[in-house]
Parts: sequence; C-alpha cells; structure tokens
Amino acid sequence: MTDYTLYYWPLPFRGAFIRAVLAHAGADWTEAGVDETARVKDLSVDAQPVPAMAPPVLTDHGADATLAQMGAILLYLGDRFGLMPGDAVRDALTAKLVADANDVLDEITRYGGRMMWDRADWEAFRPRLARWMAIFEETGQRHGLTEEGGTMLGTDAPGLADLVACVLWGTMTDKLPALRPMLDAHAPAVAALSDRLGETPALAELRAATEADYGDLYCGGQIERSIRAMLA
Repeated sequence: MTDYTLYYWPLPFRGAFIRAVLAHAGADWTEAGVDETARVKDLSVDAQPVPAMAPPVLTDHGADATLAQMGAILLYLGDRFGLMPGDAVRDALTAKLVADANDVLDEITRYGGRMMWDRADWEAFRPRLARWMAIFEETGQRHGLTEEGGTMLGTDAPGLADLVACVLWGTMTDKLPALRPMLDAHAPAVAALSDRLGETPALAELRAATEADYGDLYCGGQIERSIRAMLA
C-alpha cells in the first residue's frame, strides 16, 4: 500500500496542488481513479471516510486519517513535511495564500461553472485577475522574492507558500498560455519562481506525467471551453 490515496478527477486544477506537495516531499501516493472518486463522493455522509461535498479528498494511511478540502489538505501536508515557515505570522500568511489560490480558482471558473464566460464579463474580470497576480507578487517582494531568486515568505528553502504560488500560476499559464504575458507583466518574480520550481526534478517529472495523463486539460467541462473561447 502507498502512503497516501488521492481522490480527485483526472484533471490538474485543485488536485495539482496536492500532487505537487506530495511529489516535492518525495511521498508515494495512489490516485483513486474516477469511479472510486465518484463512488466516495456520492456516499451518504455517514458512510464517507470524511464527510465531504466533493473532492479533493486525501487519505494518509500511516496516520489512519482522511481529509477533505484543498486548503485543509495542503496545510496538513505542509505541517507533516516541514514546509511551513514555523512562526505564527508566516504560517498564517501561508494559510492566507492557500485561501487566495482557492479564491482565484473559484473566480476563473465562475464558481464551478455556475455561469459561462461571455466577452463583457471576461473583459471586466481581467483587471481582477491581474490584481490577484499583483497580490502574490507584492507578498513575495515584501519577503525578498526577485526574478533571480528568493521565496514567497523569505524562507531558506521553498515551502508550501512557494508550491502554492507555483502550481496556481504555473499550471494556469501552462494550460492557458495566453495568460502568461499577463503574469509576466503583473507578477514577474512569481512567474520566475514558478519556472524555477517547475524545473526541479520532482515537479518536472510530475508535469510530464500530468501532460501524459491529462493532456492540455485545466479545469475541464463547459467552463474550460468557455475560458478558452475568451482566450482564442
């Protein structure tokens, strides 16, 4: 048995954050697969391993623990793998960046595809997306991040905050390359950080596996087609 089992759809999106942390830490995990993920999602809450509305769900077999919600899982793994800064303020800032990342994912998908994008709404959203990029950039710059080096929160080695920034913006601009010029303009240091971390052996291998398994998919479904139509 592997150390962890991840329940998520065959997409990057929220699952990519958890996979990246596991890969960076050298952990061994299994993907539950579509059928099992759907089965666990649809169980009555009293029968689920953790009461949850939707994946991602992660089981840590060594700890006999199962968690849901991207933010909770990431903070758990950050603590488990020593990826938190270790002081109250920067630990809280890490949690804040995780929450920010989740907000960005919600906004770009219009909260899970409740509505599709049209041109007017997309053009109105672009300044907000640029502001999100600038929020990450300013956070990193205040802690010494530059295009040449450094980390999001001034830690000696990349931590959870750096992995979250890398996966959020690196995956988005990798799968939706028309957004890369915006990231370069509004968050050049974060873009460079994403590139540096993405070239590390563990994350480069994960990226290759992701492309082999999921191709160019980002978030999937009608909402991805809607986003791509805006970027065409």
